[in-house]
Amino acid sequence: MMYDTIIIGAGAAGMMCAAQSKGRVLLIDHAKAPGEKIRISGGGRCNFTNMHTTPDNFLSQNSHFCKSALRRYSQWDFISLVSDHGIAYHEKTLGQLFCDGSAKQIIAMLRSEMERARAELRLRCAVTALCKTEDGFALELTQDGQTSSAQCRQLVIATGGKSIPKMGATGFAYDVADQFDIPLTETRAALVPLTFSDARFKPLAGTALKARISNASATFDEGMLFTHRGLSGPSILQISSYWREGEVIFVNLIPDIPLYDLLRTQRQAQGRRNLTTELAHHLPARLVEYLTAHLALSGNLADQSDARLIEICSALKAWPLTPNGSEGYRTAEVTLGGIDTDALSSKTMMSKTVPDLYFIGEAVDVTGWLGGYNFQWAWSSGWAAAQALNSRA
Repeated sequence: MMYDTIIIGAGAAGMMCAAQSKGRVLLIDHAKAPGEKIRISGGGRCNFTNMHTTPDNFLSQNSHFCKSALRRYSQWDFISLVSDHGIAYHEKTLGQLFCDGSAKQIIAMLRSEMERARAELRLRCAVTALCKTEDGFALELTQDGQTSSAQCRQLVIATGGKSIPKMGATGFAYDVADQFDIPLTETRAALVPLTFSDARFKPLAGTALKARISNASATFDEGMLFTHRGLSGPSILQISSYWREGEVIFVNLIPDIPLYDLLRTQRQAQGRRNLTTELAHHLPARLVEYLTAHLALSGNLADQSDARLIEICSALKAWPLTPNGSEGYRTAEVTLGGIDTDALSSKTMMSKTVPDLYFIGEAVDVTGWLGGYNFQWAWSSGWAAAQALNSRA
């Protein structure tokens, strides 16, 4: 059967593209349900965009590539769509927008838009082969043990990256790129917990606090969580996209606390108070206990000179740590890198060398920060590709 457009991958980008496309459109996915990453995101409430989205919130070898799509279909456009469907939402922190109800509302909204566009959805359907033809593309499909074929004039790859393989993630998009000699940038797990081989933080597992995490490339002020394997929490997930093996990260445990002044004041008022007791008023008690040996925390406040208080505060502001790795694609929220943006049109998302072949969403070398930015890239890139598809249909 000949379609105007076949879209492979019924995730956020693929569903958005199908919902916006005209003509005879087929959306294919090997999963049993569409939008599985949407369903589990945001604790089941879907952090569907961020009000503060700008191109500065994305990593790519070409920092300019994402500008066109984000400008032409912004967070405000998607928010308007959500509102039109009567989905109640709220801002959690830092511009992050979540459904008041369930992430399933976003999936239902996209399915409703797809039905309006008369796009066909075929699930539990795997693409076993595809090739370029004179009129477009030919695909070999397998569904429920049955083999069939389909043809299309335009083909969109929206299968994402390698993150969370238990959700069905594969390197399919990269295989297609390789088949057509489309270059890739290095791929790696991003927005992922960092690990330490010596399990040094096992005694602190479950302890959380706000921290400032930095390296030579970036700084993030958000929550941090100690785990049995290492470090997690929003600030760690953020820095993981900028971190490389062997690199030191610096942890500021007191980013918003004028600890030196507070300790000096308490030394004057209650000099007999134990130093660790006072520190436990500003940091989790388990963390203070853990740091006691590392920083030689002992004695009363009255025993601490100004120089010693400065030394302690400086250590708490810049704790150097060298992770040995990350938890990898198993828990990574996204894949960093992917289809080289130099090989695509930033306006249409179409390959520059293979006419009518498009790549959108996470498969492309555009990776957002934590906080709804990657979903916004999915909406924007899916929309941009759909406009191009419609103009060529």
